[in-house]
Amino acid sequence: MGTTRRKFTLEFKTEAAHRVIDTGRTVIEVAGELSVDKGSLARWVRDERRRMETVAGGSDEPLSPAERAELVRLRRQVAEQEKDLAFLGKATHGRRLSATLAA
Repeated sequence: MGTTRRKFTLEFKTEAAHRVIDTGRTVIEVAGELSVDKGSLARWVRDERRRMETVAGGSDEPLSPAERAELVRLRRQVAEQEKDLAFLGKATHGRRLSATLAA
């Protein structure tokens, strides 16, 4: 049987990327510490660096701790809202299906 694919939250990916970005450690070191694939971590680091550049308007100024905390809070909120929307979509689809079968 194949192995199951692990899924990581956006918060985990961001924090893992910042272990590389903020500490200057290598992707290989952090990937080994967290038991994640080095290719995945490298992609998370690249994406986070791009995101940081976009937010900062291309300046070399990193996010302040307060800004980073707000970003994490907002990402959590968005993830929860996406889950709610997915759940509501499934619930609505089930009702439509039941109505179609009853007709």
